[in-house]
Amino acid sequence: MTNASGRDDATFPQTPVNQVKRAPDRGRYDKKTIYEILDAALICHIAYVVDGRPYCTPTSFWREGDRLYWHGSSASRMIRAQGRGIDVCLTVTHLDALVMARSGFHHSVNYRSAMVFGQAHVIEEAEEKLRLMDRFIDRVYPGRSRVIRPPTVQEIKATTMIGMEIETASGKVRDKHVADDEADYEAVPAWSALYPVSQILGAPSECPRQRPGLARPDEMADFAPGARLDEVMAKAHRRTFR
Repeated sequence: MTNASGRDDATFPQTPVNQVKRAPDRGRYDKKTIYEILDAALICHIAYVVDGRPYCTPTSFWREGDRLYWHGSSASRMIRAQGRGIDVCLTVTHLDALVMARSGFHHSVNYRSAMVFGQAHVIEEAEEKLRLMDRFIDRVYPGRSRVIRPPTVQEIKATTMIGMEIETASGKVRDKHVADDEADYEAVPAWSALYPVSQILGAPSECPRQRPGLARPDEMADFAPGARLDEVMAKAHRRTFR
């Protein structure tokens, strides 16, 4: 889909900021791929500069349309710095496989990653802040904000919500098996393989003080023992923001 200027709104233009230079064939610039990578993740890393020194902070986050959100303690250095409207770079990586080749150079991993650029700002409006606090819970556990108690005045005061309009972004994906130099297949007698990697949910351990008779909510059906975390997070995002 293109806009009035002829630009494809479904793809981020390649610029010196977001262009993948190492292994450019792995670069992805379409929003569908990039947003799927983001929506399947719970944790990101946010890089920013404060007083000339770089920092990179891990935190949970979520996406709504072309905007990203995260939260933190109102007293944290990250939140205080980002609240001033600084430029940030947010990254996400899914490790999908270990790849053992016949040379050190060709050992690799399969992965899906996204790098997103924008300017962070504080969500000041009280009603919107409360909405986002509920959204943060529902993004992981669909519908849960309706059954838990609302945040207290002190909890609201202690929490800062940060938003960021996505200015540009790129993804990078490796999804292939062992790829050696042709001569090494015969010349190097080294056992080679691909090991799939995923984060898997275990069985729930219920609260020892659980009220008798409470059943697991229907919205938690996807959280089954053995389910892949990235797939559960992607489903949760679709259910919350469909």
